Amino acid sequence: MEKFNDFLLLLDANLSGSWWFPALLIGTGIFFTIYLGFPQFKYFRSALKIVSRKNDSDSEGETTGFQALTTAMSGAIGTGNIGGVALAIWTGGPAAIFWMWITAIFGMTTKYVEVTLGHKYRTTLEDGSISGGPMYYIEQGLNMKWVAILFAFLMMITAIGSGNMPQINNIALVMHTEFAVPKLFTGLFLGALLWVIIIGGIKRIASVASKIIPIMGLIYFGGALVILVENYQNIIPSFNAIFAQVFTGSAAVGGFLGASFAMSLKYGVARGLYSNEAGQGSSPIAHASSKNKSIDQGVVSILEPFIDTIVVCSVTALVILSSGVWTEKFDTTFSKTDMLILEGVYSDEKNLDGTYLYPNHIDELTKYVQNIDSNVKEFSGFLNVADGIFIAEDITVIHSRSIAEDIIVTSNNSSNLYSGILNVSNGKVSMDNVSIKGKSLVSSAELTAKAFSQGIFGQYGGKLVAIALLLFAFSTAITWCYYGDRSTAYIFGERGVVWYRNFYVLCFILAAVIDTTVVWNIAYVVVALVSIPNLFAMFVLRKEMKLLSDDFKVK
Repeated sequence: MEKFNDFLLLLDANLSGSWWFPALLIGTGIFFTIYLGFPQFKYFRSALKIVSRKNDSDSEGETTGFQALTTAMSGAIGTGNIGGVALAIWTGGPAAIFWMWITAIFGMTTKYVEVTLGHKYRTTLEDGSISGGPMYYIEQGLNMKWVAILFAFLMMITAIGSGNMPQINNIALVMHTEFAVPKLFTGLFLGALLWVIIIGGIKRIASVASKIIPIMGLIYFGGALVILVENYQNIIPSFNAIFAQVFTGSAAVGGFLGASFAMSLKYGVARGLYSNEAGQGSSPIAHASSKNKSIDQGVVSILEPFIDTIVVCSVTALVILSSGVWTEKFDTTFSKTDMLILEGVYSDEKNLDGTYLYPNHIDELTKYVQNIDSNVKEFSGFLNVADGIFIAEDITVIHSRSIAEDIIVTSNNSSNLYSGILNVSNGKVSMDNVSIKGKSLVSSAELTAKAFSQGIFGQYGGKLVAIALLLFAFSTAITWCYYGDRSTAYIFGERGVVWYRNFYVLCFILAAVIDTTVVWNIAYVVVALVSIPNLFAMFVLRKEMKLLSDDFKVK
């Protein structure tokens, strides 16, 4: 698993982790924003009017415009809004949120283009169901069947690697942490429920989504509002933290070791894309089922990145930043992937004035966690452990990108203190027979749960997040199965859909017990891969989109 994770990191470094992918993604949005005359602002009010009107029941399609929107939103609003925002702050600092906003603003136009084209080129399959999306406008608009097949194949993988596995992984983690529910039980129970829903096709999926979205919005926003009221004095400083270091990166503070400009940009854009899916080519598949006209549904889709990222993600970010938990260390069980042992002793102790006692230590560690050349060296050799305590005095344990404290080693799957020898190679510990616990920063949905657990909610804050995450992430997994099965139908016909659904549910169950870091890295890679052919097709069809957009009458 460790070698596979290293391979994923290598792929990610050359895809979303390199300079060209964020430039391609944001550049496409900027180009169409200017080319089409800023439609995300010009048509915003029209989008609200269209989505609130009743559709003609005789119109071709399987869902109303509102149902298509909520289905696409249920696919977008998931772990990216709860765990993904926390992950962006954990890796890129507060400045990453700014780049999420930028991605969303231009993503509103990108979404407008891909949804309009996906709806226009949709088709009716042999069983009478509607199917649309980038694979159809790539084939018919570009006359490039092989690229369309490539996109559909990548979407099948993306549906599992992005819309499926990270969702149940985060659900299982939080349900286990907050309610002590075994991860495998969560996977099996929700897997069975997932199967019951997806066999009903888009009509059942849309019906479920249109009911879940308002419910989960009330639960989540109600709780977030309470936290923000409690921490109202920290809201303005939180905005200052986001904007102050946009072009310099986020400085070290508390247990957070800092993030460079490149990291803030990378993770802000990556999390923004993962959250609102603009340019990814997924949501056009859901919007294609709408009874609206193509351009009308495209206008409606402008609301999707706005609600998903500008509203929901911002609320999550403000809760995390205003509560201060993103710089605090908490008791946690260390994962093998996120733990390293370094040579030498490093400290993040502070003076009375809040400055670091050993700033050179922080400088070196900051460079190290940002993959910049530093004097930090990874430990290799054997470590003696006596009654759960490391005997060595010249090492530093890093977990979750922070200096770990109060470290205890126990025998695996027990509370018995471990005594013996641990083999360490290039900072990595062989943890097959031990569990290591201590205090460190936390990330993903766990960090959001900690933020909601501050103040009036106490221990129930984490449970509120668990319930919200359950609804957010499960609805995402439902919708993404539809994206995958439409892509399967495009390549293999309707007969292949049932096999894909079976495999999808199997992966859903297995991902409940897979390492979180590996799952997120899978998501990073496949999201980048599927976006490339879609963005290319959009650019080639720009003149056709221009004609459609110019013909739209502002409502």
